[in-house]
Parts: sequence; C-alpha cells; structure tokens
Amino acid sequence: MRITKTIPDLSPIRERRLLELTIDGRKAQAFEGELVSTVLLAEGIAAFARKAATGRLSGIYCGMGVCYECLVTIDGVPNVRACQTYAADQMAIETANQGKL
Repeated sequence: MRITKTIPDLSPIRERRLLELTIDGRKAQAFEGELVSTVLLAEGIAAFARKAATGRLSGIYCGMGVCYECLVTIDGVPNVRACQTYAADQMAIETANQGKL
C-alpha cells in the first residue's frame, strides 16, 4: 500500500510522476523516487530473491543494503540490491520466484 495522504502536522505529499515498468514480464507502475523493493512490496511480492547458501526465497531483511537478501535482476544485470535501487521508467525487473508467490 502506498501512502497517498498525510496529516496536517506533516508536509503534504507532492505529486510524483508515474513510471511504467515490468516485473517478471508483467506490466506494473511505480512512482518516481520509489525503491525497487517498495514497488515489489506494493505489487504483493514479498519474497523475490534467493539465499545464496540455501536457495530458499528471501526478501527485504535489513533494508539498507548490508545483508544482500533482496537481490534481483534489473535490465539484465543480475544481483542488484532492490532496497538500494530507484525504480526507473521502462525498467525490467526479474525476481528469483518469477512472481509465483
């Protein structure tokens, strides 16, 4: 779920440009300034990477690029940290589970 409004004590949410991208070959949308991990979670994909040691599915763990539990393939480049990469227009994201969860 994305935040669309705020309370009076906080600054208003500014309009952001809508981006078109694909996740495992399916069209999706993101807002400019969102991280790839945020887009995946907003699309209902919580487990999108695989642990190197066990091969088990994983997703966001530390959220700051230290644990490498959120690796995805972006525009053909493997092992990109989803929690450290901003979504871009026409970006192609491939997850380890190919959207099956």
